Amino acid sequence: MNTWILRMALAILLTFGNKSWNLRADVPLISKNTNAINKTSLGDVAFGATYIPYIDKKKGIAIRTRVVTNSSNDPNFGTGKWIIMPALFYGQYIGPTRNYLWLSTIESQNSFAGSSNRNDVNTTLYENVVFRYFGKNWIAGDVTFRYNHIIDGFQNNAYIEYGRKLTSTNMIYIHPSVAFGGEKSYNYGLEVGLLVLF
Repeated sequence: MNTWILRMALAILLTFGNKSWNLRADVPLISKNTNAINKTSLGDVAFGATYIPYIDKKKGIAIRTRVVTNSSNDPNFGTGKWIIMPALFYGQYIGPTRNYLWLSTIESQNSFAGSSNRNDVNTTLYENVVFRYFGKNWIAGDVTFRYNHIIDGFQNNAYIEYGRKLTSTNMIYIHPSVAFGGEKSYNYGLEVGLLVLF
């Protein structure tokens, strides 16, 4: 099991169709520490499309499908599989000021191709996150319950996040995380990301 995982992510987001559709690409750089040995490599690149069929001033529903590619050149930093990840989102502002946003997600993760020498992926997750916005900044708290059907166990995690809008099209964030559950794959994590909007 990995003691620490550091993940640096570049996310590129393109919106169109009156912002009811968006396309996103994620390129992760991952560093792992196990038994005092550090390794760093690119992870599996992912592409996704999201459609928002309903939204008003207080709440909305979104549907997303992501595909994670078998693109990492190191088996320690990728699954060795192509994975499809359909998800359903519900979001709602809490209170009259729109400073608090709650997002709830149900997602299924299933492999459909890749190396026959690597484990299949079959995971269901339920995630809840609350954002607090203030000026150009936000803080968030997240808890994700993740059930891995292959190993028949939970691989859950929780994180807190700080983010800031740098420009009208660029945002950065950082979030430390902790894993919990009987089959957790790491102990602690840290993710630093840059989101670029087009």
